[in-house]
Amino acid sequence: MSDQNEMVNKGDRNKIYFLIVVILALLGTNAYLYFKDRHQSQRFVTVNTEKDRLKLEVEKIEAELDKVNAINLSLSEKLQEEQKLARAKIAELKLALQNGKLTQGDLLVAQKEVKELREFVKNYSEEIIRLEKENTSLRTERDSLKEFAYTANQKARDLEKKNTALKEKVKTGAALKAGNVQVIAYKVKNSGKNVEVTRASTAKKLSVSFTIVPNQLAQKDYHKIYLRVFDPAGNLIADGENLFEADGEQMQYSSSTSISYNDDSTSYTMDWVNPNPFIKGIYSIILYTDGFTMGKATISLR
Repeated sequence: MSDQNEMVNKGDRNKIYFLIVVILALLGTNAYLYFKDRHQSQRFVTVNTEKDRLKLEVEKIEAELDKVNAINLSLSEKLQEEQKLARAKIAELKLALQNGKLTQGDLLVAQKEVKELREFVKNYSEEIIRLEKENTSLRTERDSLKEFAYTANQKARDLEKKNTALKEKVKTGAALKAGNVQVIAYKVKNSGKNVEVTRASTAKKLSVSFTIVPNQLAQKDYHKIYLRVFDPAGNLIADGENLFEADGEQMQYSSSTSISYNDDSTSYTMDWVNPNPFIKGIYSIILYTDGFTMGKATISLR
């Protein structure tokens, strides 16, 4: 009896040991599956997190490229081609990162391409900024040259105006001026002798005498003298084809002659024969030379 009890107890213990082993095996399996699932979940989370990070990085790279292009710099063909390649790579990466089945291998490739793209955009940005600084320097230099040229031109124009004004002053100062201008009316006898008269009815011509005011600036040479005669009514007595320029305008003249000026106090005389009968009143004469008024005088005929 005692032996039977011992055999029963021994069998129960074996069953208990077996159950313990089975339970431990189940616990081990569950633990393995738990940690495996947890590892897969963590791995999935890590992949998705890295994917999101890369998407954000690509967007930042694209924004940086847009920022650089906003400089509105005229790019060379090489830089334009490099920009096109960068844009194409950005579009390709954005499309790849939108793929929900991105593997760890795909992720590694994307990481490498993003790194290369980041380096390219960095170098591209530095080149654009360098070119912009260079252009800014050139623009500054150009503006400085334009300002210098404008200032030089302005000075040249001012100098030209001053020179022109000075030439006009010299020209005006060099013009001959008549002194002691006198007008005498004459009748001409059959013998050709001139007789001074004061009556309009007997006058045939006017004789204008004058001297030249000493002028060191005046050219010692021949000078053309123009005479304009106005009747008592203020009408110019002149041939319409006799024209000259003086005081900045074109005029008709009654008579002209040339004199040789030597700055030696020589007296000069101009005779003018009236093509019409003289009338009572005051006749006015004006002398011109070198483009300016030379002198004036009047005579009254009864």
